[in-house]
Order: sequence, then C-alpha cells, then structure tokens
Amino acid sequence: MSATSSERISTLWQTRYRTPAPKTLPDNAVLDLLLSHHSVRAYLPDALPEGTLEAGIAAASSAATSSNLQVWSVVAVENPETRARLAELCGNQKHIEVAPLFLAWIVDLARLERIADRAGMGHEALDYQETFLMATLDTGIAAQNAVTAFESFGLGTVYIGGLRNQPEEVASLLSLPPRSVAVVGLCVGKPDLAAQNGSKPRLGQNVVLHRERYSTENEAEGIAAYDRIADDYQKEQGLTSRAWSETVAKRVDSFKGLSGRHVIRTVLHRLGFPLR
Repeated sequence: MSATSSERISTLWQTRYRTPAPKTLPDNAVLDLLLSHHSVRAYLPDALPEGTLEAGIAAASSAATSSNLQVWSVVAVENPETRARLAELCGNQKHIEVAPLFLAWIVDLARLERIADRAGMGHEALDYQETFLMATLDTGIAAQNAVTAFESFGLGTVYIGGLRNQPEEVASLLSLPPRSVAVVGLCVGKPDLAAQNGSKPRLGQNVVLHRERYSTENEAEGIAAYDRIADDYQKEQGLTSRAWSETVAKRVDSFKGLSGRHVIRTVLHRLGFPLR
C-alpha cells in the first residue's frame, strides 16, 4: 500500500491508544477498517440498500463455529413499532427506534433440540453450562463478523447489551422458542455524520497483551496512563471529567450496576436452559 495508507494506519493507531504507532505495523484495508471502528448512536432514517442484510448475515455465517454446530440465529427487525417496543425494553435507547435495522442475536439451542428430536435421539448435552457458553461465544463471533461487513459498506453499528435487561419480554415479542435467548442487539444504519463522537481510546497493550505468561507487572502504571487518556477524551467530547478506573470500580461495586441482569441465571432457567 502507499505511504499515505501507511500513515493512515499509524494515525488510527494513535487515535486508538494515544501513543506513537510502531514503525513495523502492517498496512492494509482490513486493518484500516478495524482500527476505524466506533459505536454509532446517531443515524439517518434512510432504508438500507437491497442486499445489505443478506450480505451481513453471510459474513456472520462465515465466522468460526465450534464443531460446526451453528448454534446462533438472528432476528432482523425493521418494523418501526417493534423497534420502538425493543427500545423501551432496552432502557429507552432512542437510536434503536431511529436506525432502520435492529438485529437481535440469539443463542439458539432450540434448533439442535429439534434436530435431535427428529433423529429420535436425546439432547442431554444441551442442558450444560459448557454448551451455553460455547453457543454464546459463537453468537458473539458471528455478530462481530456482521459488524465488520456492515462497516465495510459505510454503515454504522452499535451493540445493545440492554437486550438482556428483560429477556423474557424480548423472547415473547420475538416469538423465541424455549432453549433460545437474545444475548445482544445491534443497530445498523447510515451514520448521521453531524453527530458522531469518533473512536474512543482503549487500554494500552502493556495492560492487555501478555507474552508467554499472565503478568500484572505493568498494570497499575498502564491503567493510570489510560485514566489520563480517557479523561482527555471525555473533555474533548464536552463530557464530565472522570477517571476510567474509578468509573468501572463503581460499576462492579454492586449488583445494582447490572440493570436487573443479576437474576439472569434464574431467567435462563425459565427460558429452558438448565445450566448444569
């Protein structure tokens, strides 16, 4: 790639970490796209071009899947009334109403149960936590593949964890069968370029990258540096000054920060997941 593209990769690195980029970074269009990612919460209401949804799901289907079990499904919601109800269930998030497409990503063990039933076989393995964990991982991997595809089309996305606030109501709204649960939502649409916040800095690699063995040797220093970087970003966005570490410490101090999701295990039991 050209010197200009190489410079762009370095700029994207510096935006993400607020530190100088290594001189040996590969430069290609895929890395450019991934480093450019940011959540989009302001959308134009324009309908998506024909074929966009199908292309994104093809990308999701091309993701890795454990033992080829393919234990996810996705419900594509375009109906404005349904999106409005989902926005309420997710904590009154307005962008769910505005974005023309909302995807509810489903851990779907119900399909395997139906397959086993038709084959005249049991499905005991579906009862175990390992199967649910594997299915959750596969669903997240598939969703991220779709995100990358959508962003390559020039679209914006934002994940909606609030879809887990009231999972039984979501299951009813979307007609999900037992042994299936919506684990994350995704807004997709054309970004309103007049109202974007840009890329949020992340923890440095000296905190998250461990070579050969896990180590906390650089953690305190790295997090202190990130607190300063995150605070600078807050100020740039006209937001309240705050230390990232203090914010996350408050978040995990009590179950109250889970927005009602502290009962998720009990809810999953009712949705057909024994979690042995």
